Amino acid sequence: MTVVDTIFALSTVPGKSGIAIIRLSGKDTKKISLLISKQKFLNHKTVNYCKFYNPEDNSLIDEGLLLWFSRPNSFTGDDLVEFHVHGSNAVIGKFLKVLSSQKNCRMAEPGEFTKVAFQNNKIDLLKAESIGDLIHSETELQRKQAVNLVNGHASKYYDDLRSKLIKSLSFIEAKIDFAEDDLPENVLKEAHKSIKSIHSDISKIINDNKVGEKIRDGFRVSIVGETNVGKSSLLNLLSKRDAAIVSDEAGTTRDVIETYLNLDGYPVILADTAGIREAKNDVEKKGISLALNKFKEADLNIVVVDNSNKKISDKIKSMINKDSIVLLNKSDVQAKENHKFNTDTILASVKNNENIDKLISLIKKKLSTKYSSNNNILITRERHRIKLNECLKEIDKFLKKDQNKHLELAAEDLRMATRHLGGIVGKVDVEEILGSIFKDFCIGK
Repeated sequence: MTVVDTIFALSTVPGKSGIAIIRLSGKDTKKISLLISKQKFLNHKTVNYCKFYNPEDNSLIDEGLLLWFSRPNSFTGDDLVEFHVHGSNAVIGKFLKVLSSQKNCRMAEPGEFTKVAFQNNKIDLLKAESIGDLIHSETELQRKQAVNLVNGHASKYYDDLRSKLIKSLSFIEAKIDFAEDDLPENVLKEAHKSIKSIHSDISKIINDNKVGEKIRDGFRVSIVGETNVGKSSLLNLLSKRDAAIVSDEAGTTRDVIETYLNLDGYPVILADTAGIREAKNDVEKKGISLALNKFKEADLNIVVVDNSNKKISDKIKSMINKDSIVLLNKSDVQAKENHKFNTDTILASVKNNENIDKLISLIKKKLSTKYSSNNNILITRERHRIKLNECLKEIDKFLKKDQNKHLELAAEDLRMATRHLGGIVGKVDVEEILGSIFKDFCIGK
């Protein structure tokens, strides 16, 4: 375990608050804590109510709580203390200044406490990333996904797959290194069976429609339609602010306007696009081109139609399919449905906020149906997807090789597969293969 220089940081949001928490961790943590608090000793995982002083002039900074966690039983794995003080800018500023004046004590870099925890094997890479996801989660769906990762469900699953790969590789390594010894006849058969099973499991995870990444980053929903049908007004209503300019003049929206929303627990990036019509100038043509691209890239499209209009352009009709939602707007002008579509349709009034709640429920239903997954393990980052794909490629290469002629080359493919899989959680250790050989075959007798 590596002990870093003593680092400190404000762990709560800056600004006026009842309580602020300042973290201190590293080799001189205990010495600095005793110096500032004037305590004679600190008990592990004990709350101490005390006063905090500036060692330079013995002046009082504040009074509050001191929580002590001795190494290695702390979040970072090093000695760690939390100072709970009053959350005024003056108190926080003074406390941080006092800490920075201590020898070999410095401000922590962004994420450094979590980085130290990883380096000290307190957490793996997957959990480190999920802590960041949990901190930045804004919707219930994002929170649940992050909590699932923090609890280590995905890490355990990948570790189990990796252990199976290492086990199979150890059998193959034993066959290569100790060819003259008699090994059980079914050893290689069982290894191949296990490897094929792992290949199948990883393939199922990858074919997930990118649900985990969409939950983490937000589902992309585009509002499309002709000019002056109420697209920008709908964006403003759903975002509860004037995100887009609303005007009676047709073609006001030229660029794509995006806003991030929490729609009943679902993270959504909602895009307002230019009205679809025969463009009159190059700027509008560009805006329409962007609108069509957003339509193609979206996870879900809301096609807004003016219910008071008798005709709809063929272009708009071609954009309506079973995966889209049609919002028949302006029911306040025309109360009966003027148009029928073979997809989910809602008669509404954006102006009067009528049936918009039904629209929100339908968006959630559509997304949950289209982007559902039977897997408990979801890929949340492109890094994980790349590693899994690379792992599959190596396993494919292994399975295609003639094991009787190219067993050593096949073993190298499996080593690389194990390395890629271990890279997800941050574990790459070839010594485990040797350890597994000794455990299973008692080699070295």
